Amino acid sequence: MTHLSRVAPSATERAYRHLKQAILEQVYPGGQLVSEGEIAEATGVSRTPVREALLRLETEGLVKLYPKRGALIRPVSAREIADVIEARRLVELHAAYRVWPRRAELRADLARRLDEMRRAHAAGDITTLMAADRSFHAAVVEAAGNEILAELYHRLRDRQLRMGEASFRLSPGWAEVALTEHAGQLAALDGDDPQAWHDAVAAHIDTAARMLGTLR
Repeated sequence: MTHLSRVAPSATERAYRHLKQAILEQVYPGGQLVSEGEIAEATGVSRTPVREALLRLETEGLVKLYPKRGALIRPVSAREIADVIEARRLVELHAAYRVWPRRAELRADLARRLDEMRRAHAAGDITTLMAADRSFHAAVVEAAGNEILAELYHRLRDRQLRMGEASFRLSPGWAEVALTEHAGQLAALDGDDPQAWHDAVAAHIDTAARMLGTLR
């Protein structure tokens, strides 16, 4: 029997993954200038793959390159927050209407993800909590059955993770609010009023908009 070996990521890919994770987790906060040498030392690769990784991240809007100086981690802007919230409303509220006929199956899935959030919160693991929170929302969008909308929503993932990580750290009480509101969404799925479910989804997005406003 032939065993296929897993191909190790390239030096550029390693640098890219390290940098992206560090940016999303606020290890490199918005406004910080990092040098190629600093990144090369942290990742154990040469400057050439670091430069290539930075170019990828610049196309994704996460950094701005300054020749001979390094890369500026782009701060989260008020415009970016507003755009992400608007996109979330368009996609998530549409999905909320679509999933109601399949709410029993969706509820069981969301309950598991909420348990993941609670365990991460109890452990003080903000990064895992944020990932579980995004997974909760994505599950609703995916259950709506529109692959194009689901793909669009996943493209917002990195921006949402970075914003969410920052807001959770700046407003520790936001975690409890998110858990409570997600529990309220599950309760709405247990009922027989689709408008109550839709309103719970809308209210949670409104709360997120207010919390993210503290980043401006």
